[in-house]
Amino acid sequence: MNIQSLFGRVGKAKANPNEAIMRLRESLDTLDKREKYLLAKVDQELKTAKANASKNKRAAILALKRKRMYEDMVDKIGNSKLTLETQVMALESSTVMKETMDAMRHGASAMKNIHGSLNIDKVDQTMDDIREQMDLANELSTAISQPIGALGDPMMDDDELLAELEELEQEELDAKLLDIPFVDTLPDAPLSTPETIPAIAQPPRPARQQFFADDDEDKELAELRASMAI
Repeated sequence: MNIQSLFGRVGKAKANPNEAIMRLRESLDTLDKREKYLLAKVDQELKTAKANASKNKRAAILALKRKRMYEDMVDKIGNSKLTLETQVMALESSTVMKETMDAMRHGASAMKNIHGSLNIDKVDQTMDDIREQMDLANELSTAISQPIGALGDPMMDDDELLAELEELEQEELDAKLLDIPFVDTLPDAPLSTPETIPAIAQPPRPARQQFFADDDEDKELAELRASMAI
């Protein structure tokens, strides 16, 4: 009796996609090396067949047979590589799809947790509360900004206040006019006029510039010469 019969059949571990992709790529590398080796053998057998084509036909035929056998193996390796590459691509695509689905599922779960405590009724109630508080704040601001006491009396009209101000200005003007002294008689005119009128001092005239003085002298000299010629 073995251990598996005592404890039951041991279940196989789940294959990891990343590990599977790694092993497939390792197999591809091994097949690449095998393919290069077989292609080198194909070239070698072809050279052997060419070398013995005229002098040893049997050896040349055997070389061609081995060449075809290697070429057949190369074809099989090529098909195997194609299968492995297709499997790698499928695994990578599935892995990306799984990661995408996991991310989407995680996002949906997060949104569900957020919306779990919210519903349309609660949102409407919250918006109503906000509007009510905003209206209350506006009413309080309006009430606080209104003047209190006599300044806030609606009976105090601005037109009446302006009329009262004009009356005060008129009273002040009348008071100033009453303060001006009243003159009964004009002063007597002088009986005699002064014999001489004092001369009014004239301001000194500014001196002419030198070139104006020279012109005047030349003019006077010309007039004097003209009078002497007569």
